[in-house]
Amino acid sequence: MPENKKYKIEVRLWVESTEGPFLGIGKVWLLENIKKTGSITNAAKEMKMAYRQAWQLVQEMNQRAESPLVEKLLGGKGGGGARLTDAGEKAIITFYEIEKRIKDFAQKEAENLRF
Repeated sequence: MPENKKYKIEVRLWVESTEGPFLGIGKVWLLENIKKTGSITNAAKEMKMAYRQAWQLVQEMNQRAESPLVEKLLGGKGGGGARLTDAGEKAIITFYEIEKRIKDFAQKEAENLRF
């Protein structure tokens, strides 16, 4: 009798709003990099992404969220920058919590797969 094969279920998560894609792992990484670097420019560089693309993604998220996830800081002695709002911080946490629950479910389902 052949041994039981092991299967794995892979899941990719993204959140859609009525206007289209709202939040996926790429945008979460962008938010995390903005938090880390304090700047959309530096966050984009870190991800090898064009500033224009990063800025468009931030604008999209801000428009599709109930309240903005990122706010730009006006220049001063140290120049401008950007920071996450409370909604931005919550978006990251919520995304990872949902992703973990879905992946845990998929792993449990995979344990019983037989083909």
